[in-house]
Amino acid sequence: MLKTASRTISRAYSTDQLKPFQSHLSVLLNKAGGVVDDTIVTKHGDDSYYIVTNAGCRDKDTAFFKEELAKFDQDKQIVHENFEGTLLAIQGPKAQEVVAKFTNTPLADLYFGNSRFIDLQGFGTDAKFHIARGGYTGEDGFEISIPDSKVGVDFFNALLEYDEIVKPIGLAARDSLRLEAGMCLYGHELNEDVTPIEASLNWLVSKSRRSPESATFNGADKIISQINNPKSVSFKRVGLVSKGPSPRHGNKIFSAEEPFKQIGTVCSGSPSPSCGRNVAQVFLDKPYNKTGTKVKVEIRGKLRDAEVAKMPFYPTSYYKGA
Repeated sequence: MLKTASRTISRAYSTDQLKPFQSHLSVLLNKAGGVVDDTIVTKHGDDSYYIVTNAGCRDKDTAFFKEELAKFDQDKQIVHENFEGTLLAIQGPKAQEVVAKFTNTPLADLYFGNSRFIDLQGFGTDAKFHIARGGYTGEDGFEISIPDSKVGVDFFNALLEYDEIVKPIGLAARDSLRLEAGMCLYGHELNEDVTPIEASLNWLVSKSRRSPESATFNGADKIISQINNPKSVSFKRVGLVSKGPSPRHGNKIFSAEEPFKQIGTVCSGSPSPSCGRNVAQVFLDKPYNKTGTKVKVEIRGKLRDAEVAKMPFYPTSYYKGA
């Protein structure tokens, strides 16, 4: 029988159980099958998990977990703690080269979707820090959790000393990268009224969780029904490309043949430095969601040409080994 923390994870998420120190992207689900938040889940032990949520959803997610835990943990045996400190994402093709300068722990055999604890040399501590191979850019990289804020700031400043290959970037740069990689952003492509199926994230519902016996997660009835009856889903998340002014969140999308017929809404959009054109993720009604379909996007009061395109817009570069 699954232990209490594992049972809670199985109810909150629709993905498979993990092996120790495996990580994956998954979504917290509400009773209607909508997305409470998208998170990175790491299994540390048989009944121990580390979950990275969106900072803006922290209070909501904490309340969600407390409610879910109460269903299985009447004796209050589970310890649930919020992480305080620094989470640094070092992303890009030279991420391993840079991080390796500060640790004696091997990194070459740490592949995408896996994690371990590492030392950090030169910061006056013998503590071990959680490092996960991954990130939210579509590129190779690491996310390092550092509870001691001083160590976190000192490590950040030490990274910047390698200024020929390390640059600090903000959320705008991160956003263009995740858009190019076709990755969702909570509050845009994901929200509590949209299921993983409508968001074109069928893969978040593991095949092993689709039988009547295993589909015990929140919102399972609706989600499994949408998988088994694709025609019941009226819209899907798809990619869009265009030239000229960029589509932005909330822009309306119209049929090219019937310009007064609204067929969708832009979730996120931005000029793409890597692709040399605008890229966007949109909710588009069927059958207009097919690749190559011409549409019109209303931008600043004018209808602009755009075309449905496959995602990712730019190839991902995850480190998966041979």
